[in-house]
Amino acid sequence: MPNDELSDEYDFSQLSGGLQGKYVERYQKGTNLVLLDPDVARAFPTQESVNEALRLLIQISERLRE
Repeated sequence: MPNDELSDEYDFSQLSGGLQGKYVERYQKGTNLVLLDPDVARAFPTQESVNEALRLLIQISERLRE
């Protein structure tokens, strides 16, 4: 089992200028990840199949509201 401790040679006090979460806002704007349950992933195995199914569901719900 590997040792999870950092070696003494790593001196993070010498690092400067780092900013935690620097890109989080940009990441959130361009990413919308959803974890599918296994049964759903089997029915919709690709990004395209998921998007197509959701677009059809949107169309159906819009027609039902008319």
